[in-house]
Amino acid sequence: MSSDKQERRVFHNNEDCPVRNVVAQIGDKWSILILFALVDGPDRFNSLRSRIEGISQRMLTQTLRDLERDGFVLRTVYPQVPVKVEYELTDLGKGLSGSVWKLVSWADNHHETIRENRKSYDEANS
Repeated sequence: MSSDKQERRVFHNNEDCPVRNVVAQIGDKWSILILFALVDGPDRFNSLRSRIEGISQRMLTQTLRDLERDGFVLRTVYPQVPVKVEYELTDLGKGLSGSVWKLVSWADNHHETIRENRKSYDEANS
C-alpha cells in the first residue's frame, strides 16, 4: 500500500475554474428559478416577474441579461406597438435545465429534512 497522499483538487480563483466561472453564476439566488420558469416555454418579462415571487424588476433584468450573455436564454424583440419582448431557453439553457433537474428534485425531496436539521442546529447553538 502506498503512503502517498491522494492529490486533492484545487479550485483556482480565475476564469479557468468552471466552478467559479459557470456554476457560481447559475447557482445564484435567481438564475435557476428563471431557467425553470422558462422550461414551460417562452415568456414575457412581467409574466416571469409574477411567477418568481420576491424578485425585483432590477434583479430580474440583470439576471436575464447574465443568462443571455452566457447563452442560456434568448431575448426576442418583436417590432410592434407596444414592443413585445420574449425570453426563451436556448439549446444550451435546455441542456442546463435538464442537468440541474436532478439537483432540484433532490432538494425538493430533502427540503423538510434539511429544515429540521437547521432548526435542531440553531436550537443547540443559540
